[in-house]
Amino acid sequence: MIDGLPMPVPEPGLPDRVRIHEVGPRDGLQNEKTVVPVEVKAEFIRRLAAAGLGTVEATSFVHPKWVPQLADAEQLFPMLDGVGARLPVLVPNERGLDRALALGAREVAVFGSATESFAKANLNRTVDESLEMFAPVVARAREAGAGVRGYLSMCFGDPWEGAVPVERVVRVARRLLDLGCDELSLGDTIGVATPGHVGALLTALDAAGVPAGRLAVHFHDTYGQALANTLAALRHGVTTVDASAGGLGGCPYAKSATGNLATEDLVWMLDGLGIDTGVDLRLLTATSVWMADRLGRPSPSRTVRALAPQEN
Repeated sequence: MIDGLPMPVPEPGLPDRVRIHEVGPRDGLQNEKTVVPVEVKAEFIRRLAAAGLGTVEATSFVHPKWVPQLADAEQLFPMLDGVGARLPVLVPNERGLDRALALGAREVAVFGSATESFAKANLNRTVDESLEMFAPVVARAREAGAGVRGYLSMCFGDPWEGAVPVERVVRVARRLLDLGCDELSLGDTIGVATPGHVGALLTALDAAGVPAGRLAVHFHDTYGQALANTLAALRHGVTTVDASAGGLGGCPYAKSATGNLATEDLVWMLDGLGIDTGVDLRLLTATSVWMADRLGRPSPSRTVRALAPQEN
């Protein structure tokens, strides 16, 4: 350790740079019992961008009935003018897309499932019906010049159905990309993936014509496997990793899910591997400590807990 940071020891074959897709303000805060004031959300996003995170998922244009924690999307997004980061937003349907585009959003995301049970719980539709709903959303977003990300949940395990066959995930992933998504984020929604499973899925996707360059990974740390799974994905050529500052969030429709991979824990590992992220770990840690104070509880991130005394 050098001045509170890991000593870089590169591993051959890993990427030189990884883009972190920060999901704390959206995926993190949507699962918090505390409804955070809009001014605090805006400041959180500004601080994340100032720490060097170039992509910060800002909010979700869903109906307030389903995610009341993000009911202030129309108030929040205009407050982010001038933030020096990409600010993608989640849109569940065409109505959500209309709301996002009206405020000038340039990147949107749709949220699908590899399993029927989760599609029913999350979208009240079958997998095929949800893909039919996404088709006009993706098409219209692209016509408007917006980038489109696809989220695919339950890629490794489902709380109702158990282990998810790799071939099923490949089939739905291929269909989401065929709709026109620029990037696909593979979600380990309940945190049951292991490195071998991650490698098997990425190998199968590559064989189906889905290159690692179009993929991101989104791991939860339920069984402490998120970093190991991330490293497995990097070894297969993935260079975009989703993470949540301070380890915020889980999944409101998957009760066994614990928090997302903490961005600080990810940056510590990547810094130690000599992989560039552009993120200042000390500024990021200070931001997560600041947000934890506003939520009234400590951050679950081990890196935040280790570095926080040095920030005070």
